[in-house]
Amino acid sequence: APFSNYEGRSPASGAQSSMSSQSVSPTNLLFLKSAFCLEGAFMSTDDIVQWLAEQNQKVTVNVRPCPLREIQGWHYDETMGRIQHDTGKFFSIDGISVCTNWNGPAEWQQPIINQPEVGFLGIITKEFNGVLHFLLQAKIEPGNIHYVQLSPTLQATRSNYTQVHKGRKPLYLDYFRNAKPSQVLLDQLQSEQGGRFLRKRNRNIIIKIDEDIQVYDQFTWLTLGQIKALMQRNNLLNMDTRTVISGIAYGNYSPAVIGLVDFLARDHELRPIKHAILKSALSPVGAKHSIETIISFLTHLKSMYDLDVERIPLTSLSDWVFEEMVIRHRDDRYFRVIAVDVEIGNREVVMWSQPMVEPAQEGLFAFVVKEIDGLLHFAVQAKLECGNHDMVEFAPTVQCLTGDERQTGSQALPFLDYVLSARPEQILFDTMQSEEGGRFYREQNRYAIVMADESLPDQLPDRYVWMTLNQLHYFIQFNNYLNIQARSLVAAISFT
Repeated sequence: APFSNYEGRSPASGAQSSMSSQSVSPTNLLFLKSAFCLEGAFMSTDDIVQWLAEQNQKVTVNVRPCPLREIQGWHYDETMGRIQHDTGKFFSIDGISVCTNWNGPAEWQQPIINQPEVGFLGIITKEFNGVLHFLLQAKIEPGNIHYVQLSPTLQATRSNYTQVHKGRKPLYLDYFRNAKPSQVLLDQLQSEQGGRFLRKRNRNIIIKIDEDIQVYDQFTWLTLGQIKALMQRNNLLNMDTRTVISGIAYGNYSPAVIGLVDFLARDHELRPIKHAILKSALSPVGAKHSIETIISFLTHLKSMYDLDVERIPLTSLSDWVFEEMVIRHRDDRYFRVIAVDVEIGNREVVMWSQPMVEPAQEGLFAFVVKEIDGLLHFAVQAKLECGNHDMVEFAPTVQCLTGDERQTGSQALPFLDYVLSARPEQILFDTMQSEEGGRFYREQNRYAIVMADESLPDQLPDRYVWMTLNQLHYFIQFNNYLNIQARSLVAAISFT
């Protein structure tokens, strides 16, 4: 059954059970080949790291705090009770009151980013030497750690690309506006952080071109394998690149073809776990649960619980303090709303001011994975967040703030102890990754994938379900199923 009140495409009931075990498009093969290619046609992965450092040195960046009620171009709207841009565009900082019967706090109030515009997160691709390359940008955002990070070819809100700021038009915009259907390799609406944004979504799109184009100074071509290799390092790929890359699927293959791919991949000296990941990504059969069972699992939760979100003035928020320089929780938990004056030399607008959300602590987002009946499965939780477009989305096994962990105790959160006590040989992925630097000020969180041993039972707590990587790829192609934290982890998974 499709989700109630669901916008956009919905996976049909029984869709995966009716799939052919051999369901592969030319696009799937382009992506898969690029994912195995660790050497690009232009720069080595190490050269890209050096190039990013050089890009950082080229540009003047100044980010300075300023009083909340004195942000140039912004004001506190007494009628609406929110901080908003003078044009009414871009975004606003609103207050909300939340009521839910989901387990946990039944009622709370908080500030939230209200950005109803659907922005572009777009990547241009082109084949070089028979391998698909992705055009990424060394982009500076005011909240980025180390400032320069690899972003999509185009990263722009509607207010940006319609030039409300009266700055330059974003580079490469017309390639996306004028793309023919045959050029589009991926096109999705995806959510952002449900605890910080109010029903925010962006258009994630990948297009393919054949003609030569001008590559500007702060842009470069990378293979998918190089992109994933860079995700193994801290804070090099921004959140927007990760969400676009997460939508890439590689097709459904028969066991014989998976065996062939596995055999050919041995030239890369893959560890056994990489073979398990490859099989979990490519096999449409053998999962513990069918697609229709997983849909029913989520639909049942949505039918059982309620989420009411009401906008209220920022100055009326209980447990929050509105000061000259900051809006903060009275216990200094969760996050703070601050304001900054920004100067960045290579942007469409080089000077501006804006509110930002600053974290009070780092977070931990982790998948626990386990082989079940010979196929790698991911323990996925259904998680309600106040800003979700459709109330509940699939999230990593563990998703928490470290401050909450210290105050509530790790025993209160399923699998948290398991992740924190994992042995080095169990850790498949473990890096610090930045969140969206255009709205969040120097926020980084720990992202990890942990391999379970035999001591972990197959039985999961309520609101958790086992899914293969192939099933995760299947659900990502539809709107509002996997949250941004889960998608960031999926994006980081590599076959090499």
